[in-house]
Amino acid sequence: MEEVLEVYTRPYDAKRPQVCLDEGSKELVTELREALPMQPGHPKRIDYEYDPNGCCNVFVACEPLAGKRFLQVRQRRTKIDWAHFVRELIDVHYPKADKIVLVMDNLNTHSPASFYEAFEPAEAWRLTQKLEIHYTPLHGSWLNMAEIELSVLGRQALSGRLATMQQMHERVAAWQQARNRRQATIDWRFTTQDARIKLKRLYPSHEA
Repeated sequence: MEEVLEVYTRPYDAKRPQVCLDEGSKELVTELREALPMQPGHPKRIDYEYDPNGCCNVFVACEPLAGKRFLQVRQRRTKIDWAHFVRELIDVHYPKADKIVLVMDNLNTHSPASFYEAFEPAEAWRLTQKLEIHYTPLHGSWLNMAEIELSVLGRQALSGRLATMQQMHERVAAWQQARNRRQATIDWRFTTQDARIKLKRLYPSHEA
């Protein structure tokens, strides 16, 4: 925990951008009956029955100090999908960075080993050398600021039912563009000192 909190105290450095990564899923459904529109005194009414169209995954990477975020919708959330998303971060969004300081949870797909399943060894090694990885602790994924971005995305763009991957792509792309235009940053205030006080029970006790 303190390792991640230390990362958040570092000043902005374009050569070593601090990026938080997370992912979420969205169920795709088709309406079986047309919704009844909102009327005075009555909210919009949606039938509880629907036809499931499977799920899709959205990767979110945000740079809180710069007010940037990059999202990608994919059909699945495999090691291969993660590897391709992170390579895009490295080569497209941060090509001039010496290293990306990457904060994420320790999901089994979130590992440099995934590069070796997606690419040739030389390419996998190149990508690995571009990352400085910091994992959030078990039950501590709330330390990942990308969770905040996922929450905002869900409320502002993905609430309600979506039927197709195309609709998902359009919603996510529009949200990313609008939020990046505003350069929305995250004011992170939870510090190591706060952790030692508020989460004292998680630290070993030492008797005098």
